[in-house]
Amino acid sequence: MSTSTLQALPFSHALRVYWEDTDAGGVVFYANYLKFMERARTEWLRALGFGQEAMRREQGLMFVVSETSLRYLAPARLDDALRVTVTPREIGRASLSIAQQVWRDDTLLTEGLIRIGCVQSDSLKPARIPATILQTLQS
Repeated sequence: MSTSTLQALPFSHALRVYWEDTDAGGVVFYANYLKFMERARTEWLRALGFGQEAMRREQGLMFVVSETSLRYLAPARLDDALRVTVTPREIGRASLSIAQQVWRDDTLLTEGLIRIGCVQSDSLKPARIPATILQTLQS
């Protein structure tokens, strides 16, 4: 499989921590960082001009998470304003490796590496990432 390594500038998505994101102590539940990262990746693709629902409907393709690795450095709490970054690292024919970070002001709270794969929406079999997306990411 052919892959290319990128050193792109990060995309940034802002969000706020709500009650539903926290545990009884008002600290963000660890799995919710994955939700925050998912939202940021969706907005990143949208900012590049690629809606995931349109991709599923028009091309029969969608992205799924195939691997995650997270490191928790400091907690986010109720009502915190957060910034979630998306930085593509490796592009393959059917998958992307994306570095993500969650920040509160200048404090790095969580960092992770997420691999997403392109699949056929009806069968979930691996598929090539659409050429238009690959061209945009490599330019």
